[in-house]
Amino acid sequence: MSLTPFTKQQLIPQEEKLEVGRHKSELFIGLPAETSYQERRICLTPDAVNSLTAHGHRVLIESGAGKSASYSDKEYSDAGAEVTSDPHKVFSCPIILKVEPPTSKEIEMMNPETLLISALQLKTQKKEFFESLKAKKITAIAFEYIKDEDGSYPAVKSLSEIAGTASILIAAELMISQKLGKGLLFGNITGVSPTEVVILGAGTAAEFAAKTAIGLGASVKVFDNSINKLRRLQNNLNQRIFTSTIQEKTLLKALMRCDVAIGAMRGKDRSPVVVSETMVERMKRGAVIIDVSIDTGGCFETSDVTTHEKPTFVKHNVTHYCVPNIPSRYSKTASLSISNIISPFLLQMADDGGIESAIRCNPGLKNGVYFYHGRLTNRSIGEWFTIDVTDINLLVF
Repeated sequence: MSLTPFTKQQLIPQEEKLEVGRHKSELFIGLPAETSYQERRICLTPDAVNSLTAHGHRVLIESGAGKSASYSDKEYSDAGAEVTSDPHKVFSCPIILKVEPPTSKEIEMMNPETLLISALQLKTQKKEFFESLKAKKITAIAFEYIKDEDGSYPAVKSLSEIAGTASILIAAELMISQKLGKGLLFGNITGVSPTEVVILGAGTAAEFAAKTAIGLGASVKVFDNSINKLRRLQNNLNQRIFTSTIQEKTLLKALMRCDVAIGAMRGKDRSPVVVSETMVERMKRGAVIIDVSIDTGGCFETSDVTTHEKPTFVKHNVTHYCVPNIPSRYSKTASLSISNIISPFLLQMADDGGIESAIRCNPGLKNGVYFYHGRLTNRSIGEWFTIDVTDINLLVF
């Protein structure tokens, strides 16, 4: 009888069992043409497509999808993408990349279990949109919810940078217009009073508007009710400028003297209206208002939504520019910006072994998921539309 509880075979040294490396996943991405009104951007530039195809991934693009962003079908084809004129083929891909959220017709064209990466634009959605995603068991990721390592939202920040910079460039154009403006050059010329700019808000858009205005030599005043935001803006600008909390008397005095007023304030549901019609009436004749926050209601009482085709109107002798989606005006820059954010996530997703592993490995990407295999995982959407919510951590672990 053996004196040891182990067999001879069990006592022989065994090979060490190491963790099996994650298998890389091959992606098949569909890039459809944008059909939403005035949307000119595209999610991936030809360079980003080239990077993906060089790593063995497939990209199918709808013919003409990059035209409004000044990218031709040939550039995409040369980058390794397959080009088709059939939108049904594009929407049948396992991964769909869009700037605007898909319409109900576009969701119908998708296969069940598709991965959708697009903007969500919650305030423009209806409950039917989420019901359509649920019926197809779609996994959906929203650009604006994806977080970076530092906890910021890179897509929102990047597009806010464009909107803030653009607001000053647009104001400069409108100031020289003989029809609308006063023939003034935006800036600071020797012997001439500098352009006076009032900025409402102290977020990213406001910061880049202030940087651009200061770079052109303007005198800038920033108003916001958050002292922390005003302090951060001062630090980021590396110089002292006039900052104030929003007090009606001080704000009115600044508006009466300014040549340009920029509205860049955000609220929880809609932008706060901080400039009344009476205050606009007392502004200079020929002054310019750029309401960057018009897509969430606007912060001037006199603001009304305009379009890229008819961007301005005059009210109380003040020119108003109230176009939502300002970054779309600079479609190539905005496309490059979105592409720079999305393409690294796609490559990392493939290295992680697909969307399931990527969500597990990347908390920032997990934060962007609002639908997972037909289940709503975002609490704020659930509260907004009274839809049942499942915590994503219970589905992915």
